[in-house]
Amino acid sequence: MEGLLEKVLTLTNIDEITEVISAYLKKPVVIEDDQFSLLAYSSFYIEQFDEANKQTIFSKRWTISILEMFMDRGIVDQLKSDPKPFRVEQIKEIGLNQRVVVSAKYKDHILGYIWIQETDGTLTDIELDFIHEVSHHVGKILYQKKQLKLKKDQEKNSLYKKIMEDEFHTEAQVKWEAANINMSIPASYIINVFTVGQSSEEIFGELLEKVGLFSNAIKLPAHLFIDQLKVVVMIGSNLSPPGELVESANELTSTVLSQFSKNQLYSGISNERSSILQLKKSYMEAMEVIKAAKFIGLDTLPSFEYKKLGLFRYLETISQYQAKMNYVNEDLLKLKQKDKEDQSSLLHTLEVYLLQNCRLKPTAEKLFIHTNTLKYRLNQITELTSITFDDFQTNCQTYIDLQILKADGNAD
Repeated sequence: MEGLLEKVLTLTNIDEITEVISAYLKKPVVIEDDQFSLLAYSSFYIEQFDEANKQTIFSKRWTISILEMFMDRGIVDQLKSDPKPFRVEQIKEIGLNQRVVVSAKYKDHILGYIWIQETDGTLTDIELDFIHEVSHHVGKILYQKKQLKLKKDQEKNSLYKKIMEDEFHTEAQVKWEAANINMSIPASYIINVFTVGQSSEEIFGELLEKVGLFSNAIKLPAHLFIDQLKVVVMIGSNLSPPGELVESANELTSTVLSQFSKNQLYSGISNERSSILQLKKSYMEAMEVIKAAKFIGLDTLPSFEYKKLGLFRYLETISQYQAKMNYVNEDLLKLKQKDKEDQSSLLHTLEVYLLQNCRLKPTAEKLFIHTNTLKYRLNQITELTSITFDDFQTNCQTYIDLQILKADGNAD
């Protein structure tokens, strides 16, 4: 054992280290970086890899489903806190057999993970000690690789910052500078911005970590950088089917937001673009979504995509104008008072009816009520107010006023 350990400690190639470990233990071994991206794998018998291993090997990283499962079961947190090898029990839902994992650390920083699938028996205490000793050496090697990656990321961030500050006039200038740092510019991209609901360094730190993990797990390449208390993710592709960029951005948004309490953070997705010179415009579009979400609330926001915001992108500006003119929609206030007195839901009925283009059957289906019940409510609305539903422009104004009333906290 000591001779084998001495041999491993002389190796600097992760692939060779993985092969030596696998040959000695006669078990499948996978080594990943701190973002759970695949670095090396080896198996004494190739057929021993389970479905989770195969997915990781195929995609070169954990999939969203595996990452979510590991987070939900506290495995990711345990990886950060447990300095010694520990067992992960079988998880049939994701095709994961029992395995041992240990963090590869150096200078108190976790740089990666070593996974050993426990086929044909569990690891002995001596083998666990061997893996633990090897993990320190692997951590040192990954630390050196990490420093090179950080330098590369800083060069990328510097270039993107210059683009955002309009320092380039042509795409040729951008591509020239990118080539000088051996960086490729994607043919098309989309910007996804995340920010915390309130200024909290603790929540922002957690946000940064989880956005980093999940952006690494989506199908398309993503680059992450920080702008004050905002995490900006650029998802790019050189050859992707129509809609795949926005699909990846929506998947990333929904997955990240699911890890936090309601209203702890916000997200926005820009339009898809092919010109890198429009990076600033894309960023501003994503921020417009966040601005709208903060004004009307996440529950009311129709979409995280800028192109699907519709009139919601203008609500705050309209609200400010109405406040300046002391404008109040008296009809809505009457319905609000009626709902309060009778525990009715006339305002909600009105909103759904307008959203369904004043069609009875679709509205009744949305509200889970009979059409006769809907007609009764609509009669109440017309009797209490001057609303008639026979003018498109007036209906639009009523809907806008209703959304502003809700945003102001004056309606449920």
